[in-house]
Amino acid sequence: MSLIIAYVGKKGCVMASDKRRIAYFGNKNEREILESDLYAGKVKSDEELQNEAEKRGITIKISDESNKIRKIGNAIMGEVSTKTTMEIKRKRIYGTTNGYQIIELLGSDLKNKDYGKSGIIIFGNKIAKAKANTLVKQKWTANVSLKYMGDIFEEIIQEIAEQTPSVGKKIDVLIVKDDTLTTTSAQKYLDDTVDMDKRLLEKYRNQLTDELTKANKSMEITSRLITKGDIGYVSNINDNILNVKLANNVEAYDTKWKLLSKSNEEVIMLVDMDNNGNNITNEDISDLVSINDKVVIKDGNLCIDKNDIILSCNIVLCNTK
Repeated sequence: MSLIIAYVGKKGCVMASDKRRIAYFGNKNEREILESDLYAGKVKSDEELQNEAEKRGITIKISDESNKIRKIGNAIMGEVSTKTTMEIKRKRIYGTTNGYQIIELLGSDLKNKDYGKSGIIIFGNKIAKAKANTLVKQKWTANVSLKYMGDIFEEIIQEIAEQTPSVGKKIDVLIVKDDTLTTTSAQKYLDDTVDMDKRLLEKYRNQLTDELTKANKSMEITSRLITKGDIGYVSNINDNILNVKLANNVEAYDTKWKLLSKSNEEVIMLVDMDNNGNNITNEDISDLVSINDKVVIKDGNLCIDKNDIILSCNIVLCNTK
């Protein structure tokens, strides 16, 4: 859903992009047909896209807040991406004064790399790229400032956005210039920039993987939360502190989903109040709680089964897998 236009040369680098991103939800085959029609230029406006999506039972979410270009030191990076079944394919251009590099990534792994000294580079879907090439040839003037080049690119993207909903009307334009860079040193500078950016991407992907793993673990454990039934029995009493031995099918986790106690191991619970909500003193406990008393969850409360004395603990009680 992207259109990126870049100039790279001895004057510096100018890069412009739209900010559109479209998410599709629904039948896979219908999504693919809708996207194919969009890229073929059969869908001319946001309204037509919404109507076609409704006809095919597809829900779409259009956003014009996606940042597709950004500055990295004295370079600019632009990216278009597509999702495969297991990974994200990224195509990136890094541009600075007197040089550019185009790389292709699968996940964070480098799959292809190309480079050059100068030129106008266009990234986009088939129809947007074709329209941009035509308009650049019509409007381009070489002997102008970087600022004016940016204005030309912005005008081109706005014109294309009027013709296809695959391109949005919100536009970013970035400019960098470094007179110290030669055609040789520019490539060395870009090598370092690409390496640094790849490391950041790999770090981000690792963090995202960790977060997803934790989220999946949280969902799996949450699905086993005990809401009623036997928990175990009292194995020791020390004032209002109870040792409770867990039942065969019960285990305990802390609030960060770390396993604390397995089945038939002990956990600590506290005597809180009676079934009327009254606080219980240590002197009362010996009359109310005994060794081998069954601990249960009943009516949403953790309690002693025989008299409903309320217990508390800072652990999560689950059924075993």
